[in-house]
Amino acid sequence: MPRGLHNKVALVTGAAQGIGRGIALRLVQEGVHIALVDMHQEKLQHVQQEVQALGVQASTFIADVSQLEQVALAIDHAESSLGGFDIMINNAGIAQVQAIADVTPAEFHKIVDVNIGGVLWGIQAAAKKFQQRKQKGKIINACSIAGHDGFALLGVYSATKFAVRALTQAAAKEYASQGITVNGYCPGIVGTDMWVEIDKRFSEITGAAIGETYKKYVEGIALGRAETPDDVAALVAFLASEDSDYITGQSILTDGGMVYR
Repeated sequence: MPRGLHNKVALVTGAAQGIGRGIALRLVQEGVHIALVDMHQEKLQHVQQEVQALGVQASTFIADVSQLEQVALAIDHAESSLGGFDIMINNAGIAQVQAIADVTPAEFHKIVDVNIGGVLWGIQAAAKKFQQRKQKGKIINACSIAGHDGFALLGVYSATKFAVRALTQAAAKEYASQGITVNGYCPGIVGTDMWVEIDKRFSEITGAAIGETYKKYVEGIALGRAETPDDVAALVAFLASEDSDYITGQSILTDGGMVYR
């Protein structure tokens, strides 16, 4: 069991479903109070009910992570509603399946604003809050296997995740002297709604049957199965805990054996 998490306060962006929901539920099992942030109020409230059923506090806040002011307000709300602020998990992100030749300016700006901007503003706002509170803190960013290898038809998505690795490394160096660690987690093929949409887009572009792309990628996993949100959440819980206090600037692969670094 990870040490030092009981009664800490964490904020999770993109918490309404998928990996974000999995992270929130895992952290509450360790006694963490959770601020759930997303764009989807109804789904957020459902996750809030799941969390509260486990006996910890949970708040919800609607925010667009591509907007610094909204991220900062979400952190303020977490602090005021839950009585503290210790862990920032910049989980929110979107996928984009598109040949490089066909990417439009609008598509480019949308994914950059969410996947890079959301992490940058989350780092910035969380570090500022830790400084105001005169305390150490943990910042944990959603990266990907696509942050270590560029994948065909996922070129811009991969670029955003390479950028998350760079931000994670730079922020770790800038904030280390203040006791703030910054790390990332790099999932592989996770069986969530996002991969349903990725598989559908691959089908539209390549003509592959629905499910075929997902199956192909899963067959390439050394451990022989698709990843679950719980697999990702286990790493995040470790990174949020005292057990990772001497780790910073790392974007750790958790993919069952696909990309090796």
